[in-house]
Amino acid sequence: MSMTEQLVEACRDLPVRVDVFPVGAEAPKRVAVLLPGGGLNARASFAVARGRSLVEVLAGRGYLPVGITPREDAQDPSGAAGWGLAAHRADAERVLAGIERVVGLPYDLLGHSAGAALALDLAAQPGCAARRVLVLDTTGPYDPATEPQLAERAGRLCTQFQQLLAAGERVLDPGLKAAFAAGAGNPEVLAQLEYALTRTAELPGPANWIYHRGHSAGGEALDLEVWARAMAALGSGVQPVALLRDLAALWGGRSEVYRIDWAAIRAEVRWVNAELGRGDHDLAPRLIRAGGARVDYRVVPGLGHGDVVWSPLAENAVWPLLLGE
Repeated sequence: MSMTEQLVEACRDLPVRVDVFPVGAEAPKRVAVLLPGGGLNARASFAVARGRSLVEVLAGRGYLPVGITPREDAQDPSGAAGWGLAAHRADAERVLAGIERVVGLPYDLLGHSAGAALALDLAAQPGCAARRVLVLDTTGPYDPATEPQLAERAGRLCTQFQQLLAAGERVLDPGLKAAFAAGAGNPEVLAQLEYALTRTAELPGPANWIYHRGHSAGGEALDLEVWARAMAALGSGVQPVALLRDLAALWGGRSEVYRIDWAAIRAEVRWVNAELGRGDHDLAPRLIRAGGARVDYRVVPGLGHGDVVWSPLAENAVWPLLLGE
């Protein structure tokens, strides 16, 4: 049995799905553990870009790319009331244990959006062996000293999600999977989708305000065919309300709901945000750096939230900053 087969077998009974992506001609020197954004899976997040996808770039740099698709995409989400960030972390830690046992190579954690928050949470745990944490466009806590309105708004959003959970709402469906399916061959629907992706912050939705403008900058940054491939690769496409509650708690500094001990992170952190996506909010990088870890924090101009993984511009404008080698 090959190493890849052994790893998949070791993770077979977990509630997540583990994807081991192809590598280059040479034996890999390290593992990239890929953690997708909210409502997405590993293949949709990292393996659908036109030309060379991020998993192909990683493989070319000597990585074995291993994707962890969260339980809300891989399983029936009916039990999602308890699927907060801690549950996602526990799932990922079981996969990491399998990687350490079966593969035996050093690993980096690479996440986008909610997956990046998960990567940082994993790295803050005692004994985490991650060599580096590679962060793509996520939001840490808003600075209550310089961004009090944003911090307060995020705190109220956390309360909204708590209320939804109390009312029995387990998941939210962003609707993109169904919208892209309906938009196939329909120019009018595709035009509406393009507007929604490039003007996300203007649209109703509990958390749309966290984007400085949208999921994409539009123009040459937006490839709707790639977005369509990503949405077609999804399972449920839903987001657990418990996960959204915990993310909002992080943004708003609601430590009684959920917190990451930023100063406990010891791995090197390379953090790349998108100007028009989650924007420039650097309190978490500063807190990590104050704990003694090496942090490289950048904001890429002119790109949106999803552009950092799906845009044809990402390979040259984003991924070299992320990988830094």
